[in-house]
Order: sequence, then structure tokens, then C-alpha cells
Amino acid sequence: MEVTFRVMKKKDIPEVIKLCNEIFDEDTSLDYAMKIYKKHKNDPNQIYIIGIVDGKIIAHCKISVIQTIYEKMNVYAILNHVGVKKEYRRHGIATKMLDVAFDIAKKHDCKMVELWSNNVRTAAHACYYNYGFELDDAGFFSMSVK
Repeated sequence: MEVTFRVMKKKDIPEVIKLCNEIFDEDTSLDYAMKIYKKHKNDPNQIYIIGIVDGKIIAHCKISVIQTIYEKMNVYAILNHVGVKKEYRRHGIATKMLDVAFDIAKKHDCKMVELWSNNVRTAAHACYYNYGFELDDAGFFSMSVK
């Protein structure tokens, strides 16, 4: 299966939102996505990668590059919304997309790449382990801002 990866463009957003809503059981509106894209489109540290097969977007990964003032952390990347359309899974597409993400991280001089994934995505976790990711001992805490 021939897959091509590239950075997402504005024209891709409707298809990307549809894909991510399907994969991650979300309900992001196109209006919201366009507003956020417009706000951050010139930020070189916010990168959306898409995978294309036969002209259709079938894979997605968001890369956030974070530069810190802390020597040990230095520059690192966080990957989220790493996903492949269900009928295209188990063809090595996610692994190839992770290769692309790591190439981007290297170009940004990242020292570490972290990946956020929902606990219920156990099949995806197997892919991440096979790729070489390790589960950290730190917990991921969250709280709504009121």
C-alpha cells in the first residue's frame, strides 16, 4: 500500500476533522478547527502531519515542539492524535508516520519525544511499544480551567 505523508494544509482540515472525530470519538466542529488553524498557522512548533492513500486522508499526527529554559528537558516534542483510519490499520502506516514525526523532531533539535494516548487505545499502545516508546512512571494529570 502506497502512503504519502505531508504537512496538513488548510484545504485538508475538513477531511482531517472528519477522520479524527471518527478515530478518537470526538465531536470537533469545522468552525472551531478553522479558527484554531488560522490562529496558529504560522507557528513552526505546531505541526499536523497527514497520511494519504489514493487521494484520501487516512492518517493523522499532531506534533507540538516545546522549547524550554531547562537544560535537562531542553527541546522536546509531544505527539497526540496519532491515528490511522480503521480499515487501513495493520499495514505499517502508523510506524511510517512515527518515522516522519521523529524526522521532524530531529530537525527541531528535540531531545525527547513524548506521546499522549487514551488508555482505551490498547492496540495503538502495542504499536507504540513496538516502535520503542516506553511507558513513563509519571502520571498525566488534568483539570478543567474555570
